[in-house]
Amino acid sequence: MTMTLSVAADGVGASARRPDAMSKVRGDFAYSSDLWHDEMVWGATVRSPHPHARVVSVDAAAALALPGVHAVLTAADVPGVNRYGLEKRDQPVLAEDVVRYAGEPVAVVAADTPELARRAAGLVRVEYAELPALTDPERALESPALHEGGNLVRHLRIRRGTHAEADVVVTGEYEVGMQDQAFLGPESCLAVPSEEGVDLYCSTQWLHVDQDQLADCLALPKEHVRLTLSGVGGAFGGREDLSVQAHACLLALRLGRPVKMSYGREESFAGHVHRHPARMRYEHGATRDGRLLYVKADILLDGGAYASTSAAVTGNAGCFATGPYEVPAVEVDCRAVYTNNPPAGAMRGFGAVQVCFGHESQMDKLAAALGMDPVELRLRNAVSTGSVMATGQRVEGPAPVAELLRRVAGKPVPPPAGDDPRLLPGGTSNSTRAGQLVRGVGYGLSVKNICKSAGYDDYGTARVRLFAHEGEAVAEVHTAAAEVGQGLVTVQAQIARTELEVGRVTILPADTAVGDAGTSSASRQTWMSGGAVRAACLAVRARLLERAAVLLGAENLVYGDGAVTAPSGRSITLAELLAMGDVDETAVFRHRATEALDPETGQGDAHVAYAFAAHRAVVDVDPELGSVRVVEIACAQDVGKAINPVAVEGQMHGGIAQGLGLAVMEEIRLRDGRILNPSFTDYLIPTTMDMPPTVLDILELPRPDSPYGLTGVGEPPLLSAPAAIAAAVRDAVGAAAGAALNRIPMTPEAVATAVLDRRQGRAPA
Repeated sequence: MTMTLSVAADGVGASARRPDAMSKVRGDFAYSSDLWHDEMVWGATVRSPHPHARVVSVDAAAALALPGVHAVLTAADVPGVNRYGLEKRDQPVLAEDVVRYAGEPVAVVAADTPELARRAAGLVRVEYAELPALTDPERALESPALHEGGNLVRHLRIRRGTHAEADVVVTGEYEVGMQDQAFLGPESCLAVPSEEGVDLYCSTQWLHVDQDQLADCLALPKEHVRLTLSGVGGAFGGREDLSVQAHACLLALRLGRPVKMSYGREESFAGHVHRHPARMRYEHGATRDGRLLYVKADILLDGGAYASTSAAVTGNAGCFATGPYEVPAVEVDCRAVYTNNPPAGAMRGFGAVQVCFGHESQMDKLAAALGMDPVELRLRNAVSTGSVMATGQRVEGPAPVAELLRRVAGKPVPPPAGDDPRLLPGGTSNSTRAGQLVRGVGYGLSVKNICKSAGYDDYGTARVRLFAHEGEAVAEVHTAAAEVGQGLVTVQAQIARTELEVGRVTILPADTAVGDAGTSSASRQTWMSGGAVRAACLAVRARLLERAAVLLGAENLVYGDGAVTAPSGRSITLAELLAMGDVDETAVFRHRATEALDPETGQGDAHVAYAFAAHRAVVDVDPELGSVRVVEIACAQDVGKAINPVAVEGQMHGGIAQGLGLAVMEEIRLRDGRILNPSFTDYLIPTTMDMPPTVLDILELPRPDSPYGLTGVGEPPLLSAPAAIAAAVRDAVGAAAGAALNRIPMTPEAVATAVLDRRQGRAPA
């Protein structure tokens, strides 16, 4: 049987409107913080004020004496295993004998109102015996262990090739601060007890992995812990780990009534992981004509108090430490360590962001040492299809790195700023004059893996049902894939419209009643869950063709235009075929197999695919005040196939915004392990006034091994944006990538110091 394919309206390749767009614009979209049950009570968390201490005693008497307070639970009340974690079950649901970071949960309270719950939490008296806090990741390698087995979470070694003697050698030390995901919707959920267990409605990035961990903590069979995705107000990696879920379920099961928990902003900063701070030491050796001979890198990631995804982030940071360049010899050591700082984990870019700042700073430093244009140096060393990466893996798919760079480098540079203060570094404070500005241009190239790696059994599951309603074929799609704002619901509908050629598609709420879809991270969901939806649709088509073959008594049927047609011209409509009964198919989609890296050499075919991006940043700097205005950012990216072009553009705009934030303003500031700025008043993120015009180039070079030839698009727009902005700032003030400007975010103090150093002859080498 043959099947023809025509693109339906709002199908694959169209800029289909998001079904949730209007409700979000109007403000009536139902987020998890809007959950409600008439019989519910409210939960609140008691958190440690100390980064490291023994828990001597917990006295809940004063809290329980308040009218309307129903329960105070501690570690002794956890019925199952008091441990959870994505990669290693090392984090307690509620601290038992020791707290390891400031903000760690020690007890949970349930009361009639959120105000009463918070008041009761404040009355729970916890006696602590403070212990020395280990907050320096360098010291962690030699300090007493915070966990059994030592403070080293993972050490990835990558060794390839023999180091040749170089004509030019540059070294550098670089740092990246702790960035927050800064999603607008704080953590929240509603737990409802059932006859067999609990139903949890929550915002998360991975329903099934939450289910697995919760079942163990609650001592319930997995099928008795049912999760349904609620409206997610942003994620960016910060919702991969459990937060409120276990606490709400514990209270609901104890009380036998629904429990809602919802964090405020300050508690949210304590309640989720953040981007790993990084310290990096690099050495690059090259020939006089700019050919890289070797790269050495030593990378240290501060994993904070618990493992979360530190092992995987270490893998990414190590694998991509040399960037998208041909490097004959590589020596990389990447470590993540435990400290008493807040836990670090997944955030958009997942290790590749930190090392991109390092390797791109080195490329600029090398270009300066060679007296070469930084664009030309990158072009001479850029990988292409067939190139071998640091891990020995060959790039099999498209690798248009040079083309991406040429595209951003070829854009015209914006004209100088006028007198409008909104376009000057000082903004409307009127602290800057256009005549005193210095302009800089910088570039960044980046690479990252798509989907899960290193032998992980990565798959997506989808169920598609086709049925007739009022004489019309309707498709129903059911997955557990988390829509976290990236537009996945829209993509699933587009695929169903295209493959089944129907106009009406319903996307059921994501829940654990259907098979695992994996995590909404690693730029994987359109590839994996989209692939599963497509496979299920094709199975539905095949079933319909089988039915039609019997009814029409013919072979070589054609599916299209709402009917199945025989070579004779006889046809039968989809509605007529569906009158015989619904067609319901479930499919599991897997990408090609990968393998773990060799533990000694870091070599192996570990990654499914690579994604590449290029950025050019133009900045204006006030050299006296050190303030920076990003004037324009150009980004070029290969997306394989733009399933929804306008959504791709949205991903690029969002990634660039987060990259700008990391480059010049966003950092969680710590003192002795405590967060000093847990609010959007003091933790600054880019506003619409901070965002410059963006110039986007979207390449569509289809891959041979993915649905529709697509490549994941969520992370690449962020990866090299901070590096490009940092390079532009250095270019503006004439500073090398040295001691004064070797760290992001680049604060006004750092920029002004770099300018002063140069003027007084103290510019770093």
